[in-house]
Amino acid sequence: MEPISPTVSHTALPHLPNRFPALKMKNLLAFLLCLATATASFAATPVDEIEGLLAYVKGLDQAAFIRNGTEYTPAQAESHLRMKWKNGGGQIKTAEDFITLCASKSSLSGKPYLIRFADGHTTEAGTIFKEQLALLHSKTSQQDGAK
Repeated sequence: MEPISPTVSHTALPHLPNRFPALKMKNLLAFLLCLATATASFAATPVDEIEGLLAYVKGLDQAAFIRNGTEYTPAQAESHLRMKWKNGGGQIKTAEDFITLCASKSSLSGKPYLIRFADGHTTEAGTIFKEQLALLHSKTSQQDGAK
């Protein structure tokens, strides 16, 4: 029996060229299926939810965040709320805690934070953040239901 040399043509080994691409494709499909399942099954963590709320407020175009009677830009509001979150330490364990302890009212005056939207209507920030959190939860539920 002759040893197989590197110069042997593919016709000498007909099972290899067709078998390996199929095996690679099966592995790729299995990997993608596992990845999709794993990604869909992860619920948003409290940090993800808080980051989502901060991104929401920062992205409010032509809105004003009103704190103790002074208007701030959405970027300034995001920065202030992030600072309060950071300084909140172990008290803030959930997005609901973040809304209650950081995003609803001034810790100095107790006055509620307000958001004036581009169309002119003004709403308490705590109400807006609760609505946004509910939207985040519903998106997560829809993703879980799509599995």
